[in-house]
Amino acid sequence: MKGETNVLQEGKGLVAYMGSSIDKEEFSQADYTLFAERLQQSLVVLQDLLNRPGFGDGPKTLGAEMELSIVDQEGCAYPINRSVLAGNLDASFQLELNRFNLEYNTSPVSLAGTPFSQMESELTQALHTLNQLAGAQGGRVVPIGILPTLTEADLQATALTDHPRYRALSAALRTLRHQPFQVCIDGPDPLKMTWDDVTLEGANTSFQVHLRVPPSEFAAVYNAAQLVSPVAVAVCANSPLFLGHRLWDETRVALFKQSIDTRLPSDGDWRLPARVSYGLGWVRQGAYELFAEAVGIFPPLLPVSSAHPPLERHQRGTLPSLDELRLHQGTVWRWNRPVYDPKHGGHLRVELRSLPSGPTPLDMAANTAFLVGMIQAFSSEVDRLLPVFPFEYTHRNFYRGAQFGLDAVLLWPVTRYPSPREIPVRDLAMDLLPLAEQGLSQLGVDAQESKRMLDVIRVRIQRGRTGARWQSQTLEHLEQRSPRRQAVVALLNRYVEQLDQGNPVGEWTVPN
Repeated sequence: MKGETNVLQEGKGLVAYMGSSIDKEEFSQADYTLFAERLQQSLVVLQDLLNRPGFGDGPKTLGAEMELSIVDQEGCAYPINRSVLAGNLDASFQLELNRFNLEYNTSPVSLAGTPFSQMESELTQALHTLNQLAGAQGGRVVPIGILPTLTEADLQATALTDHPRYRALSAALRTLRHQPFQVCIDGPDPLKMTWDDVTLEGANTSFQVHLRVPPSEFAAVYNAAQLVSPVAVAVCANSPLFLGHRLWDETRVALFKQSIDTRLPSDGDWRLPARVSYGLGWVRQGAYELFAEAVGIFPPLLPVSSAHPPLERHQRGTLPSLDELRLHQGTVWRWNRPVYDPKHGGHLRVELRSLPSGPTPLDMAANTAFLVGMIQAFSSEVDRLLPVFPFEYTHRNFYRGAQFGLDAVLLWPVTRYPSPREIPVRDLAMDLLPLAEQGLSQLGVDAQESKRMLDVIRVRIQRGRTGARWQSQTLEHLEQRSPRRQAVVALLNRYVEQLDQGNPVGEWTVPN
């Protein structure tokens, strides 16, 4: 997660895991041909590495990426990310896609002990540091899934961060699309629009969790993440507004998929999967099949090849960085994504991408504890459950959870007929809290640490107050006195006030 000590770090939200920087924007057919060859070499090397006894073994660790929005004193998007970081040499702080976005990368910590309190403390300090830097220019940073004050003017092509990496990505996606991107999202105030650039994606800010996993456990852990993420996204939703429209509780899920969907209508009865997806099926063996799937299905976007062929390095006995494979994998945006990292002797991670940014450091730490605990608890159960739970059900659950939040009704597997069963997500989440606690205990998390974090989730469910619900209810109150635009600005001001107090969102008050 660390880069060179350059004052302008490159964010990793869209193009992750590349060892060398991207410094060109146009590519030849020879570039694509070489890159495709390197991808095939990388798969051969990766398969060999994963078959080696002991490869990737090591302590289970946790890290995260917190994406943020920068706002001015009026609560509007403030495109100053480069100048905010101009006086900062800490590589944990990085640029992101749009000029009003930033990212902070936490330090990896062992899952044993009090990892979530450590995460909370580090996030709190990062927000303090960034607010000092932004405050010197009349701004501040806000962790929130989608900034509710955004306007179309904030998302024009000029919003793109001025860096070859992002210009090249934008050009590649637009070339594949051949026409404007189409966005159509249901909700109380449905939204339908077309857009010419990828800057709509920059409206989304996430809290992406990295969980190190031994290769032998990867399939079980990944499938468990696919099973339980719909519950987490419903209980942790924090993105109900976009461009003044009330949409999904976690609008970020729909917006991300549609804002960079390069697929065109097909003349036949099939078309390629979306690059942003919940996946195509349960993993049957391990991480390799996900990497191979990404290479086999999705055309390269950024054919930047390193100076060292992966197969040649591997044959010399040098641990390969697999730059091409990591770059390509970073342009296939599964909501749970496999990661190969050459650091520390080489290892695998599952990147959990469904959680939104915010509302507070404690909320983000508690969301992580709930999700990781559930994953651990179900990792030993998924082989038993998958035969009675087709993948299409968990795919359905994910989008239902994102759309309806705490009002979602999800399908859930049971080992006795009939399976699955429909269960309201509030009831399901409450039933899963003890299992999450057991999972955290298996990972060596301190008992008091688990209780503190999961109590945050419990109170949130009992009071029916996610970040999304608080925003929606507060907006409804404010609109009784003000037009939508003024109400949205007032909403963000109240959000910031509550954020600064530090209490988790389940304890936030809604005005009467």
